[in-house]
Amino acid sequence: MDSRDHIGHHEYRNLKTAIVQDNNKQLVILGAAESGVGAALLGKKQGWDVFVSDGGTIKEQYKNVLEKAGIGYEEKGHDEKRILRAACLVKSPGISEKTEIMKRVRAAGVMVCSEIELGYRYKGDSKIIAITGSNGKSTTTKLIFHLLKEAGYDVAMVGNIGVSFAKQVAEEPRDWYVIEVSSFQLDDIHQFKPDIAVLLNITPDHLDRYDYKFENYVASKFRITMNQDRKDKLVLNKDDAAIKEYLHTHTTNAEEIYFTMDEQEGLKEGAFVSNEQVHIVYDGEQLDVSIHDLAIKGKHNQYNTMAAGISARVAGIRKEKIRESFSSFEGLEHRLEFVGTVKGVDFINDSKATNVNSVWFALESMTKPTILILGGQDKGNDYTEISMLVKDKVKAIVCLGVDNKPIHEALETLVPVMIDTLSAKEAVAAAFECSERGDVVLLSPGCASFDLFKNYEDRGRQFKEAVKEL
Repeated sequence: MDSRDHIGHHEYRNLKTAIVQDNNKQLVILGAAESGVGAALLGKKQGWDVFVSDGGTIKEQYKNVLEKAGIGYEEKGHDEKRILRAACLVKSPGISEKTEIMKRVRAAGVMVCSEIELGYRYKGDSKIIAITGSNGKSTTTKLIFHLLKEAGYDVAMVGNIGVSFAKQVAEEPRDWYVIEVSSFQLDDIHQFKPDIAVLLNITPDHLDRYDYKFENYVASKFRITMNQDRKDKLVLNKDDAAIKEYLHTHTTNAEEIYFTMDEQEGLKEGAFVSNEQVHIVYDGEQLDVSIHDLAIKGKHNQYNTMAAGISARVAGIRKEKIRESFSSFEGLEHRLEFVGTVKGVDFINDSKATNVNSVWFALESMTKPTILILGGQDKGNDYTEISMLVKDKVKAIVCLGVDNKPIHEALETLVPVMIDTLSAKEAVAAAFECSERGDVVLLSPGCASFDLFKNYEDRGRQFKEAVKEL
């Protein structure tokens, strides 16, 4: 090993070799949504005394699941004494460390783990492919799942996409799990160890949870590999600046396999793009696929395809099956989803783009004059990151949000038209008014949706409904 810091966090391995303590079987779950209820079901199945606590209102669908399973719960507050008696506390990834209850949990020394950690402890001999990154996680997760499923593997897609990992382990265990994991979930792992870890990219996001320090967010992403050893694979984006910088001062135990847009003739292992072809090299064989044969388009999806292709080859899938499955893959709803064409104008729903980097990728893939629907609940975005693409490709910006001042300040001088709207219907109408035959209207907000919508899915569906009504 060289003098660089090692990523492995052995103090976590030694913290407790197992969650279960002989004298305490109390498992408390904070948060009663998909991950929390999944953890509760798995804990109950494994003989824990499970209690679920939610500071807000629990949805009826989750209450019904808990009651059917005979699991105790509370809502609209926390029984602090009961929580602090827990041998282990599973925290929903949405709960901040800055909440009063988490401050007390940490001060009391209660062991905290994420739902994916609990799932890992009871997964048996199953294999795990885990995917993280700031952008492209869901698409890459779904693509890897598609590749394995089409190859006949006994596989489930879990985590931030699909059902929770813990629930899948509890109710329908599989031989393989393809897991989309966020930095929040990785923050509370101890032994979680994927056989194949995929790190797509790291750009500023969720910095409010990391004391506004990008280096903290980067370190959180790299926790995906902290328990890996030489038998495991770490699939990495060689072109990502944050990944490259981190690896200058840190090493990993896993075997690293890179993907890149730079031509890499003679590459022994990894993936690259040249002459409009994706090349995947592994185990002495090379798979070549034309970018025109890929079901998902755009440079960002070439990165996702390379990461998925390498993972599939490592998992033992034949080249021919991978090539075939690449062309049959259907992308995600709300991620560069083609909605339809009205009077020669294309409408694309990219509501899942909740940060500026996602908007950059979306604009980069546009080949027609674009009317961009942008805005929402701002997370401290730097819109200047997309200024060159806006200048080159965007003919009008329709702002969809309560406070559009940051967008106006950063981009107003770059486009001839900028309009403020307060609903999906109003935004679609305004964008259509600005358009002409051969244009594209792109909903790629770059912001959270909570100022006007329930979530990004609600925003995307309202957008699609408004397009249908034109």
